[in-house]
Amino acid sequence: MEGTENLVREAEVVADPKKNKKGSSANVLALILAILAVVMSAGGLVLGYLSYVKASTPITFLNSGADGNSANFVEGSIADVAEKVSASVVSIVTSTRTSSYRGSYDSESAGTGVVVSENGYILTNKHVIDGANKIYVVTDDGTTYENAKVIARDSLNDIAFVKVDASGLTPATLGDSKTINVGQQVIAIGNALGEYQNTVTSGIISGTGRSLVATDSTGSMSETLSDMIQTDAAINSGNSGGPLVNAAGEVIGINTATSSTAENMGFAIPISSVKGMLAQLVETGVAGRAYVGVYGIEITAAVAKEYDLPVNSGMYVYSSSSYTAVMAGGPAAKAGILDKDIITAVNGIKVGAAGSLSSLVGEYKPGDTVQLTVLREGKEIAVNVTLEAYED
Repeated sequence: MEGTENLVREAEVVADPKKNKKGSSANVLALILAILAVVMSAGGLVLGYLSYVKASTPITFLNSGADGNSANFVEGSIADVAEKVSASVVSIVTSTRTSSYRGSYDSESAGTGVVVSENGYILTNKHVIDGANKIYVVTDDGTTYENAKVIARDSLNDIAFVKVDASGLTPATLGDSKTINVGQQVIAIGNALGEYQNTVTSGIISGTGRSLVATDSTGSMSETLSDMIQTDAAINSGNSGGPLVNAAGEVIGINTATSSTAENMGFAIPISSVKGMLAQLVETGVAGRAYVGVYGIEITAAVAKEYDLPVNSGMYVYSSSSYTAVMAGGPAAKAGILDKDIITAVNGIKVGAAGSLSSLVGEYKPGDTVQLTVLREGKEIAVNVTLEAYED
């Protein structure tokens, strides 16, 4: 999957190679993102590791039914929403065995998670649990669950699910990140600094669709994150994996990264992009990330002008190399998607304002069939694609 282009880790999205030469939005931002989990050692606190889709229908069993993104906080409601959601927010403490010329030693990290089922499934960031040999989960009431197990990792995003042996937990209500608005009020909840469980901060959504390169504090490890929600609600070390919540008390994002070079700039993964994995996990106990299997360029007005495209949003199936932009043997190839097709919608939801192709597909499970709206040589056609599980 990795080629000569600056591919993002999502199978459906790559950075525009021409645009990169002129300065992509990620390069313009030039962000160095710090990990949100805090590593605790004998010498004190230090920053560690990376900062930072049932038949063709998105899951609705965890949603409230109404679009909570139209709600606004009023006097006293932040406290009410925070109290409601906090019962679903947990601290995740991991122990990692490290070896060096000085010998082996254990170090601890602290992050955050969101309860998504009564029987112990918890959503968090992949970087919170990577490398851990032991995971503890502490609920808001102080109950500690030892030996939590990693059940699934998202191969295309910084998302993971862990499981504790429990019953009667309070699952969070998941909202719809496809309908969020810039300027919308939000709160962030998490284990700030690895020691202040369920700290609450408030702010607004400052931007959507952000593409960023997340690195560790040394710059030696990096990961490309795309379609991120930007917020000015303070996100601190230890908040990794915690919820970004709207005024209706619905989780609309998973806090993942903060900028070390700018003030009031944090980033969250859209919650809709993980619903497919969650649906499969709840139904079967295992989860895989659904994917379409194309490389391409996210279309903006500038991209449309540069490539002489007839639309200002969508996904342009394109590769500047000699290789096809359609993954051989993948779902898109089997369905007949071609190079230079323009994918404009997934089951009628427009690609762009509502999310990237990868994020929209993330609402579905492997095995689901979705209808892609495709522009090909000036004609609009519908292509049914049966999604598959992405494998590294």
